[in-house]
Amino acid sequence: QVQLVESGGGLVQPGGSLRLSCAASGFTLGDYAIGWFRQVPGKEREAVSCFTTTGNAYYVNSVKGRFTISRDNAKNTVFLQMNSLSPDDTAVYYCAADRFDFPCSGTDTYYPRYKHIEVWGKGTLVTVSS
Repeated sequence: QVQLVESGGGLVQPGGSLRLSCAASGFTLGDYAIGWFRQVPGKEREAVSCFTTTGNAYYVNSVKGRFTISRDNAKNTVFLQMNSLSPDDTAVYYCAADRFDFPCSGTDTYYPRYKHIEVWGKGTLVTVSS
């Protein structure tokens, strides 16, 4: 019963904020690398932000300064605080975890390089629109 469950998505106006949650069960999240991904219909899933197994946080350039990844080990939950949202942020957001680190910075941040990640959530929809 190893799984991740995302929540917190919804409709928000441009410039607004949302906080996504990713609750882990069946394993201890603090022992894993974990990241947030997003996908727009017709496009490849891409990385957004991640924690390494040593607790270092990374972000893709498009969200730096706007998004913050955090975690509550007692709740076995990882969060993504999203501020200053724009329509370009509209996507299904997924969390994923693996026992080994995976990159989420640089230019090659699209799904093919993440296909071996062990655990994926089902996603939560974020819609940014006026």
